Amino acid sequence: MNDPRFFEGTVCAALPATYDKLKHKAYIYLTAGRDLLVFRQPDQPHVGLQIPGGTVDPGESHLGAALREFHEETGLAVTHALDTLCEQLVLFDNEVGRDVHSRRLYHAATAPGGAARQRDRWEHYEMTPSAGGDPVRFELFWMDIDQAIDAGTSRFFTGFHAPLADLRTRLETSA
Repeated sequence: MNDPRFFEGTVCAALPATYDKLKHKAYIYLTAGRDLLVFRQPDQPHVGLQIPGGTVDPGESHLGAALREFHEETGLAVTHALDTLCEQLVLFDNEVGRDVHSRRLYHAATAPGGAARQRDRWEHYEMTPSAGGDPVRFELFWMDIDQAIDAGTSRFFTGFHAPLADLRTRLETSA
């Protein structure tokens, strides 16, 4: 059965006039050279590729949440500077409610031969999902930025594909 928490949403240019909840989220686009870390949820195969991150807890900064959630979802620690990539508003209007996710997206670069890039693919469990329930299984893997862009929006969960062209430009500029 499909979990309604993972039904597709719509990226919005502005905050909708009406909604039930506003949830603050933070994500890290980690790159190693031209490779981008993404994940899929094998137990929710209809959900597109995602970027590690999640819910900002009360009293927590977006930056702190991004670092915590990244570690919870990947098992990796980001120990270097994060650059703000962009912000997004995503409306999820379904049987669970009409919720807006205010996302802050960060970029972090790690060395292609660094500790984070030692494995091409691995599984990791998030033990404390923000919505509660059983641990969530993630299959993490590295994807070339051009392949990620070419995969298109239909391959990624709502909104995660949107900043990839800008991210590629950053990578090319810093190379």
